[in-house]
Order: sequence, then structure tokens, then C-alpha cells
Amino acid sequence: MNYRALLVSAVLVSGLAGIATADMVAVDNGIAVKESDVNTPSRGMSMSQVASKFGEPMTKVAAVGKPPISRWEYPGFVVYFEHEHVIHSVVSGGASEPAAAPTAPSDAPAVSPSAN
Repeated sequence: MNYRALLVSAVLVSGLAGIATADMVAVDNGIAVKESDVNTPSRGMSMSQVASKFGEPMTKVAAVGKPPISRWEYPGFVVYFEHEHVIHSVVSGGASEPAAAPTAPSDAPAVSPSAN
């Protein structure tokens, strides 16, 4: 597979996700995510341990799905929980600013709400 196509796809997906970004580095046989020095909660920590160590989050997003997955948003990182325990922490691109919403390319056709 062409690693450039993979890199472009990964960049587009990470940009469209709008939740978090990471530095991606092209390597000989693909891409790699650059390690971060941001201190984040470890997998398995409880919600009370996270709140005790990192304080209250800026935003708490309610759990959805089965199993219930919720997230807490802090300046610089987002923590995902399954039930009451951390399953993943993601370092975000901006410190405390929310990620910008993706915009349509300038050559994309405009869609009217009344078109449906």
C-alpha cells in the first residue's frame, strides 16, 4: 500500500474527528504517532482517582452505548471511560480551545437544506 495515501487518509480522519489530534510522522513503511509528554490518566484508573489527581474536567459527556462509554474533557487531553474506569486518554491539539469544525473544500457543491 502506498504510505502517502495512508498518511493522507489518517490526516483527513483525524481532522474530521474533531476530538483530538496528534503529531503524525511519515516513516519508511507507514506512519507513526509522535509520543507526547503530557501527563494523562492511566488505563484502569477510576473516575474518582482521575478527579482526585487531575481535578474536575471542563466538560463531562454522558455515557452512551453498551457498554456505557463516557468522556471527560480537560485542557490538553480527553479521557474515555467504560463504566467507571479509564479505557483511553488522548492528548488534544489545543490547550483549552475546542477543535475547529471541519469545513467543506471550496470546490464542494453547496447543499441547500430545502434540497431534501
